[in-house]
Amino acid sequence: MKTTLLKSEDYTRSPWKNGGGIFTDIADAHRTDAAVKDWESLLWRFASTPIVAPGPFSHMPGIDRLQMVIGGRGLVLKAPGEEFDEREPFTTVRFTGEMEIVTELQAGPVEVVNLMARRGAAEIKLVALKEPGDQPLVTGTHLVYAVSGDCSIRLNSEEFVIPRGSTLKVELSGMSRLTFVSGLAVLGSIRLVG
Repeated sequence: MKTTLLKSEDYTRSPWKNGGGIFTDIADAHRTDAAVKDWESLLWRFASTPIVAPGPFSHMPGIDRLQMVIGGRGLVLKAPGEEFDEREPFTTVRFTGEMEIVTELQAGPVEVVNLMARRGAAEIKLVALKEPGDQPLVTGTHLVYAVSGDCSIRLNSEEFVIPRGSTLKVELSGMSRLTFVSGLAVLGSIRLVG
């Protein structure tokens, strides 16, 4: 097990693929053979972003996406013949990057976290950690993002306190167990395949 604390002041910023806003990039991975780290070489990305006005989502062919509102409320994603309801915070929705999605804000701006992965390259999961309890962790990369205040967790028998806005990156070569002790966090899990 390898753990790395990613501090909020070290996160980078990058534009949305369609230029309509700015991501706060928390962690990502790209193909090792790629000359440039861009959308084409992306394997996965974990990021947060504000949505302050209704508008279209970026077109991302070949990308699977998970999204969760972590600040504000009232977000609905509208696609032809389909709707993704994120009116309540900490609800995970899953959709593909090919979908033509337009946002609807029913109660003002929101802050969301996104976990994206190249289809066929990684399996992803995004869950809210709100109550004390255990989460099994499989081989792969896990990101515990402290949303509001400091967050306390235990990995096997080791204790960690994650400062507000920071993320504990956990890289596992085998099964493990995360015990959520206190705070409010989002857990993003990535398992590379193939």
